[in-house]
Amino acid sequence: MAFGRDNPFSLWGRELDEMMAAMESRFQSMRDPSRFFPGGLLPAVGSSAGEQVPALRGDIRIDIREMGDEVIIVADIPGVEKGDITLRLVNPNTLQISCERKVEHEKTSEEGHVILQERVFGSMDRLLVLPSEVSAENATSSFKNGVLEVHLHKLPVEHGTMIPIE
Repeated sequence: MAFGRDNPFSLWGRELDEMMAAMESRFQSMRDPSRFFPGGLLPAVGSSAGEQVPALRGDIRIDIREMGDEVIIVADIPGVEKGDITLRLVNPNTLQISCERKVEHEKTSEEGHVILQERVFGSMDRLLVLPSEVSAENATSSFKNGVLEVHLHKLPVEHGTMIPIE
């Protein structure tokens, strides 16, 4: 049985999906505490790690739009190569964006050393609960100048099934 968008069970399920995605994102961030302390020191931005600028925490910042029959996701992922980004449609309502920013090995003289290191290296992961059910079929994506853009086509919304009366 297919439920429409206004069905209370469908709305409850979407809310549950959003909560699960938020919890998954939080647990992912706890796996690597060094991302909150780049270079071993608490950055001067904000009074705690939770108040840092998102790019310093290693978060993927996103915009989600609905335009006609598609959902468009735009994500800022600076410093990452296209080949290090993975997109996965977990279910019709959830998109996962994963990437890895590789550590740069700079050659310095023997007396050279790092004074301040705020850039974050390592893996980042973001689960997005989408506003509509979508399909991976005919999906397109592009990555240019650190900006990822993904276009996903919405699935038609079913409003129940007619039952013939005999």
